Amino acid sequence: MNAPEGPRDPASGVAPSDSAVHLGSEEGIEEGVWRYARATRAHAVVDAADYFALMRDAMLAARQRIHLIGWDFDTRILIGDGRRWWNLPRKRVAPARLGAFVVWLANRRRGLEVLVLKWNFGALKALMRGSMVVDLFRWWRHPRIGYKLDAAHPIGCSHHQKIAVIDDCFAVCGGIDMAGDRWDTRDHIDDDPRRRRPGGQPYGPWHDCTMLLEGPVAAALGEFGRTRWHQAGGRHLEPCRPQAESAWPNGIVAQFTDVEVGIARTRSPYANIAEVREIEALFCRQIAAAKHFIYAENQYFASRRVAEALAARLDAPDAPEVVLVMPQESDGWLEQAAMDLARIQLFEAVKCHDPHGRFSIWHPFTKGGTPIYVHAKLMIVDDQVLRIGSANMNNRSMGLDSECDVFIDAGRPGNDHAMPAIRALRHSLLAEHCGLAEEQVAAALADGGSMAALAAESAKAGGRHLRPFVPRPLTEAEQALADSEALDPERPEEMLAFYQRGRLWRGGLGRKLAKLRRRRGNATQH
Repeated sequence: MNAPEGPRDPASGVAPSDSAVHLGSEEGIEEGVWRYARATRAHAVVDAADYFALMRDAMLAARQRIHLIGWDFDTRILIGDGRRWWNLPRKRVAPARLGAFVVWLANRRRGLEVLVLKWNFGALKALMRGSMVVDLFRWWRHPRIGYKLDAAHPIGCSHHQKIAVIDDCFAVCGGIDMAGDRWDTRDHIDDDPRRRRPGGQPYGPWHDCTMLLEGPVAAALGEFGRTRWHQAGGRHLEPCRPQAESAWPNGIVAQFTDVEVGIARTRSPYANIAEVREIEALFCRQIAAAKHFIYAENQYFASRRVAEALAARLDAPDAPEVVLVMPQESDGWLEQAAMDLARIQLFEAVKCHDPHGRFSIWHPFTKGGTPIYVHAKLMIVDDQVLRIGSANMNNRSMGLDSECDVFIDAGRPGNDHAMPAIRALRHSLLAEHCGLAEEQVAAALADGGSMAALAAESAKAGGRHLRPFVPRPLTEAEQALADSEALDPERPEEMLAFYQRGRLWRGGLGRKLAKLRRRRGNATQH
């Protein structure tokens, strides 16, 4: 069901009746930002072992509404300690499994509503997930649990946001799905027996992150979530009643307090819903503003616009250091064909605009040499900007899929106290990847030390480490596939335009790469 007809805000495509508050980009807010709102507390959570346990605590504190928005949900996952199938009679103890936990919680909180919004593609997977069918049936029967599949997208586009909102007072926005192969600790232990899918199959090390938020910014994300629910065909939702209590998890000392948070979105046009490309604009603006360095973790590097922004900044005499941490290869053959080939192309193109050798890509590995899959979507610029969300550095996240990123900019009024916490998080992430103590990272990077040099040294220590990305030569067929963007188009109408070639190089980014290819061809002939 589409949203009802009526006057719509040109930025969001949302009718005034869709929400109690106007959802357009407010007058005076710069390009690439939907809204700024204060957070009484904010905290970056790294890796899903901590996140799942924290979400269990937060949901136990819910009073009015739990709204979960995700690309995928698996009701069989364990979200912390609790009752298992072998101790069913202990009804006072919350179940450990997500599906049973939601029913248990709704039964004990008479005024609590639980809503789950999932992308409709792959809905039949539930039939292959054993007890998940039973969980969904129990959810469907419960009068205060709603489970909706989001199909309000053009063909080939997806609902990709990972947001949770509790009572409009507490929210989460980032890259972690409540799915069956996301759990891992920051130690990324080789062959960790706890790292198994609900069916018992082991999976490899997994790195991810998300952001906990409290205060008015959570209310803004709650408003956004209600609109998403309505656009997907759900009923109109009222805001939660004001309350003093927050679902902020016990024991978490926030990295940030009383800080302003920005929100940026992507969504493709659908029916009467307008296109939003704030995330793309924000990437370009934040990259252009970098003075000293950019540290980023991302699943993909396949966006032409992001690559152009990096090339333009790296071409300058005062080019910043740019370090990108990403998986050795994408997860799945289709992603490898779509994203990994484009990564090779764009890496070589950007390096052609990198006369100072400031750009590098690195892959994390365990102590035993197992690749760690990077699913995080994080960027830190000059320890002034911290950005976490669902958006990848690929074309889909710029214009096809629904995305949501949040960021803290210490340059904004009242945010100058955020820089030490952003710096500490960057040191913590590099320490995790390099198998070092945070103090060692801080010492190595003091006085402008190079992150790339630190990464290169990490492989010599024999622990967790980073290895440099080394592009392999592409065949002519692979070059044509990468150039065409057939599997990662920039706009929905290009999804099936396989006959259009060379779209990856619209603009000037590919000129030097074309010359490089011609030189390679001449060298081969001679």
